[in-house]
Amino acid sequence: MQDIHARLRRLVAQQMDQDPAHDLAHLDRVWTNAHRIARHQADHEDSVNLRVLMAAAYLHDLVNLPKDAPNRAEASTLSAQRAVPILQDLGYTGAEIKAAQHAIAAHSYSAGIPAQSTEAEILRDADRLDALGAIGIARTFIVAGSMRRAIYDPADPFAADRPLDDQDWSIDHWHLKLLQLPKEMVTTKGREIAEKRAKLMLAYLEQLSKEIDTDLPNHWSDLLT
Repeated sequence: MQDIHARLRRLVAQQMDQDPAHDLAHLDRVWTNAHRIARHQADHEDSVNLRVLMAAAYLHDLVNLPKDAPNRAEASTLSAQRAVPILQDLGYTGAEIKAAQHAIAAHSYSAGIPAQSTEAEILRDADRLDALGAIGIARTFIVAGSMRRAIYDPADPFAADRPLDDQDWSIDHWHLKLLQLPKEMVTTKGREIAEKRAKLMLAYLEQLSKEIDTDLPNHWSDLLT
């Protein structure tokens, strides 16, 4: 496992685009999240193929399309296809490659592919955890900056009297998607971690509301109840 880990990191480091929100550090965090969830699963009822899970964690963003790309939903399937020769070179069996491909394809929020294996469920939760908490806050604004998207609407920062719109306002994306993620986690450990990280993000919003001299509407905190 240690040898495969080192080789996977070296290979993806050479092939990944220079996107600070989806870099090697992101892959390391996703693998750490996935391994943590897998250990919890193994202590209960589900066995996990760590070779498959590790491969999927490090290869899930081989094709990283911009958030606003019209074919964004295809990125995970393209990554799954591109992973095949890499896994063959690493000595993975046909069954392992197929399992890793499914986990990679199914991890994507936008693709909407149902996770049909324990490894796919874990990877999906692990990747979404990296959109939450302190790292999630940082990644939100990295992506927003690359797309020239404002932090909030100066006239109504927290959408008290307007429709939410994350195409224009970064913070709105938290309400529409990120703070919804804890309820969508499929693993017990993933949900537990997600809830803690979402609470930190809500605390950030409460501090932000003070700094810009406004109130945080109840519909934000209601997301976590």
